[in-house]
Amino acid sequence: MAPTDETAQVDQQTSPFGTTPPTSPPGGDAPGQGARMPRWLPRAMVLALTLVALFQLGSWAFHQLIGLLINILIAFFLALAIEPAVSWMASYGMRRGLATFLVFFGLLIATAGFVTLLGSMLAGQIIKMIEGFPEYLDSVINWINSSFHTHVRRVDVRDSLVHSDWLRKYVQNSATGVLDVSAQVLGGLFKLLTITLFSFYFAADGPRLRRALCSVLPPARQAEVLRAWEIAVDKTGGYLYSRGLMALISGIAHYILLQALGVPYAPVLAVWVGLVSQFIPTIGTYLAGALPMLIAFTIDPWYALWVLIFVVVYQQFENYVLQPKLTAKTVDIHPAVAFGSVIAGTALLGAVGALIAIPAVATLQAFLGAYVKRYDVTDDPRVHGHRTRRSSSFRTRLRELLGR
Repeated sequence: MAPTDETAQVDQQTSPFGTTPPTSPPGGDAPGQGARMPRWLPRAMVLALTLVALFQLGSWAFHQLIGLLINILIAFFLALAIEPAVSWMASYGMRRGLATFLVFFGLLIATAGFVTLLGSMLAGQIIKMIEGFPEYLDSVINWINSSFHTHVRRVDVRDSLVHSDWLRKYVQNSATGVLDVSAQVLGGLFKLLTITLFSFYFAADGPRLRRALCSVLPPARQAEVLRAWEIAVDKTGGYLYSRGLMALISGIAHYILLQALGVPYAPVLAVWVGLVSQFIPTIGTYLAGALPMLIAFTIDPWYALWVLIFVVVYQQFENYVLQPKLTAKTVDIHPAVAFGSVIAGTALLGAVGALIAIPAVATLQAFLGAYVKRYDVTDDPRVHGHRTRRSSSFRTRLRELLGR
């Protein structure tokens, strides 16, 4: 039988060894066209996208809650500061909640009394300055006329001030800024209330908080946490003690000066200088010195200059002599470490970081110091800063070199 085209095509595809070659996959002859995606790749992509989304969500939540977290941090350190007083009263059988309330009530009474005295003093001095402003203006005008041979009159100064564009713009900006100031005051009061509530709960429920924290840790870690807590209480109390002592010394020094100059309200101004300069970081010194200078200026402008000189000189004495010694005694950290911690805290958290930087660093240093193994230092003169003398002096070596 004659071979047909189909049988010839089959014979051509048949292997000479009697085997049939593998057929190509249906869908094309290109190699690798039927390769599939690995099964782990979709899961990895979904996991990566989920992690990115969680990171973005966490970053957004952190930036939204950063204000609340800072307030909680301030409240925690405030609770550590009043912990010794609360524990002392609780040791006599008083409930911790009542003891904490009494401590906060005492602080509130002291703050309210100080603000009341300061407010009455400022109101009286402002009224006095307004009543005596024409006399001050006349004295300034007479000094200008006698010094520069001019003919300036009070009426000309008043007309120029009333009809000046600068005064009109200032009044308009002040009127529009009243709402901003009111919003800032309300925000500050809300922040103060938040800090007070959190610090009250931290101090009143301190044992319960420590028990809850230790319940999720093994016994060895519990001892370390309790030890760190106790160190934080001691260092924070020591820091506040040093600040209070420096405020007392500063207040006494400025009271002596103000009393000698005859500046009114010297006791209140001395308390103002001591508290503001020590417990308001960065700008506290300038705020503390501005008010006594202003009150002294109402008495005599030269008195304001003497107050300025004294504030500057005392600030240098406090920064380089008094503060390093008291900080080393109460907080037990090196003055350079204290200064660096304040700078770092200010860069991270602003004024709040500057206020809590020293007790935080002191706590960390004391806690880590227990885990650092120390050795006896060898008796070497170089340890004490004494350099060993060489066998030949520099002059002898120079002669030997020139002789060569």
